[in-house]
Amino acid sequence: MKRWIGLLSVVCLAALSRAQSEGPVLQAVGSVRVIRAGVLIDGDSSSPRRNQVVIIRGNRIVEVSDAAVARLPAFAEIIDLSQATVLPGLIDAHTHIFLQGEDPAQGGYDIQLLKHSLAFRAARATVSVRRALEQGFTTLRDMETEGAGYGDVGIKQAIEGGYIPGPRLFVSTRAISTTGGYPLEGYAPEIEVPKGVQIIDGPVEARKAAREQLDHGADLIKVYMTHRSWVGTNGELMSQPTLTLDELRAIVDETHGWGKKVACHAYSGEGMQRALDGGCDSIEHGLVLTDAQVAQMVKQGTWLCPTLSVYYTDWAPADSPAGQRDRMRASAHEESFRKALKAGVKIAFGTDMGGIPWTEPIAQEFPRMVEFGMSPMQAIQSATVRAAGLLDMKGQIGVIAPGAYADIVAVAGDPLADVKNLENVGFVMKDGKVFKNDFGAKR
Repeated sequence: MKRWIGLLSVVCLAALSRAQSEGPVLQAVGSVRVIRAGVLIDGDSSSPRRNQVVIIRGNRIVEVSDAAVARLPAFAEIIDLSQATVLPGLIDAHTHIFLQGEDPAQGGYDIQLLKHSLAFRAARATVSVRRALEQGFTTLRDMETEGAGYGDVGIKQAIEGGYIPGPRLFVSTRAISTTGGYPLEGYAPEIEVPKGVQIIDGPVEARKAAREQLDHGADLIKVYMTHRSWVGTNGELMSQPTLTLDELRAIVDETHGWGKKVACHAYSGEGMQRALDGGCDSIEHGLVLTDAQVAQMVKQGTWLCPTLSVYYTDWAPADSPAGQRDRMRASAHEESFRKALKAGVKIAFGTDMGGIPWTEPIAQEFPRMVEFGMSPMQAIQSATVRAAGLLDMKGQIGVIAPGAYADIVAVAGDPLADVKNLENVGFVMKDGKVFKNDFGAKR
């Protein structure tokens, strides 16, 4: 009996020793993936490379090399994208996941604050982030919740916890403006209606609002430096300034002290100048930029997130004041974009999705950027390495290189020949996990 017990002990110890020695190999089988890329646009290089191999361990890229010399890890899962163009996961630096286009026939902007519960709006935002990921946008900088409070922080937590699929989110929570500087508007003065942002008046309130938002999870602070726009008596595009310079400086000082950035919605005029003088890190939209303001942006290193396409939707009739404004916003914006591009202003891809329904393609912004002077590669880089720089994530996202997160997408065509190919993303990997693969081949 003792003999059998001893023999059994030897067998068990041998089995345990073998399992321990094989453990790392078995673990490597499930955590190592190899992508064979027919064409690789790595997000940083000025030209593509052909027949590349990307090796991924866990959620990080560990090696990128020519297929002819690559040493493939044993037991790795091979994903064959040899007939595709492979790119880094795309970044949209200006979205609103809590907006859905807000059709006037369905109540427009106001109904969401007056009748839609936060739970309903959060459910719709869950659909928005999934649609973004399906289209190859693995990172979003979301630019306020439009009256949904800190709902973007909750959606971000749900994505990071694996409860719902979605991109990496950098969130700005409530945004900040002044009395008279944001909807809801036009109601009887004796009725208190909710506002789409946090309202402040004075530097003390401004600083406190920034502290509250940062304390509740804001990755950046969004400030509205202008409100409304119209055609002035001299035919120029006008916009109402909101925060004073002292109010903005209090926000910027507080936010920078937390190691975060301030993004300023600014259309034109005095509000635009205050945004630049007050130290905003990025100008959102920038419809009218003077030569002096462009030079100031270059000197200060201020980013521009232009969001071009949204200003070509829902134009009012041409003979109406609103229609004249709509057309002037588009034409002035094109001129400012071209001017900023030529001067070397740092430009990041952004769409204002949410202002555009999430059912539309996010990548519609790329052809507009190319139409207005960017090369296809510059447009792609604005949504990869450039946008990563705006987010202080250079080398981590927006690039296919060793050490970066494994956020990778692929399209069937050549986006450098036709940038509209980016509207049809067939493969999406985020954080090393395959979310979508219409190409199908893997082993």
